[in-house]
Amino acid sequence: MQIEKTQYADLEQIMNVYAFATQLMRQSGNYQQWTNGYPAKEIVLQDIENGNSYICKENSTIVGVFCFFVGEEPTYAKIYNGQWLNDLQYGVVHRLAKGENVKNMAQFCLQWTLNQCNNLRIDTHKDNLIMQHILQKMKFTRCGTIYLKDSTPRIAYQKTTF
Repeated sequence: MQIEKTQYADLEQIMNVYAFATQLMRQSGNYQQWTNGYPAKEIVLQDIENGNSYICKENSTIVGVFCFFVGEEPTYAKIYNGQWLNDLQYGVVHRLAKGENVKNMAQFCLQWTLNQCNNLRIDTHKDNLIMQHILQKMKFTRCGTIYLKDSTPRIAYQKTTF
């Protein structure tokens, strides 16, 4: 597998990956996350424009997508029922999704992001047991709860490699 910056031409394949990931969430009992067409094309286009969208390819096929940047995430400014591991500069991962017939893509992408920035924060929905399992397996620390702009809670995780 390899990671590349997303190109505008990748948009249709990316939206297919997100559709599959949403379907996978529903099959695993996660009915509350990624509703009402989220993530919309406009969000993905903004990620691409900002230079924060990445694809994971295997044999020239897009098998995953995610948003990654180093900097402040406004929804991480306040954490409840816990605390972040540190207040140092951190990387953020959002909208990590895998396509069909691929294994270990999330771990590969998260390890790649850790190689870019050794202090990483991520959040997920309480019903996203698949992502929670991956984060625990990769030894991310569950730090507390953050709230999105729409006031919905998310479980906040962090991992440092220094």
